[in-house]
Amino acid sequence: MNTPVSWWWVRHGPTHAKSMVGWRDLPADLSDTAALSRLSDALPEPAALVSSDLSRAVATADALANRRLRLPHQRDLREFNFGDWDGLHWNEVATRDPDLSRAFWEDPGPHQAPNGESWHQLATRVSATVDRVTSDGHRHVIAVAHFGVILTQIARAGNMTPYAALGHKIDNLSVTRLDWDGRLWSVHSINHRP
Repeated sequence: MNTPVSWWWVRHGPTHAKSMVGWRDLPADLSDTAALSRLSDALPEPAALVSSDLSRAVATADALANRRLRLPHQRDLREFNFGDWDGLHWNEVATRDPDLSRAFWEDPGPHQAPNGESWHQLATRVSATVDRVTSDGHRHVIAVAHFGVILTQIARAGNMTPYAALGHKIDNLSVTRLDWDGRLWSVHSINHRP
């Protein structure tokens, strides 16, 4: 993992869901072709292109593929597994599990959604995939993934707490660039909207 690489994290197209969406496989709205074109133009070519295996990320990546090297979808780049909370509105989660839901967002890290996962579990699985793909020697990797996934890597590159990372906005079809110089990670840009 000593070769420098830039990771260009793209959040998938919008789902328009008004509830928590983790592993539920909702489609992305990719009707804004002008935004997709601007996004594609802002991304490096040549580059390796990888996505989570959820359809909203796969379809967004396919729309950006062009002549880029398409890597196999990665299950470990999925969003948080929200378990029993997936599909519920935030208010429903707060009513159902008031103490746990508050701790999950205000003290992220060890707290786990019922039948789901914690920040630490998400960060561990995502970082393992990032390390593996980084070691493949690509100069640029475009990764189409999800809000929580991208935040775990911002926390890692920026050496920040999960709580601090959760303060960042990650819009749909935005780009967050994180650089590995062969020794250390650094944050180049967060939530850029081409």
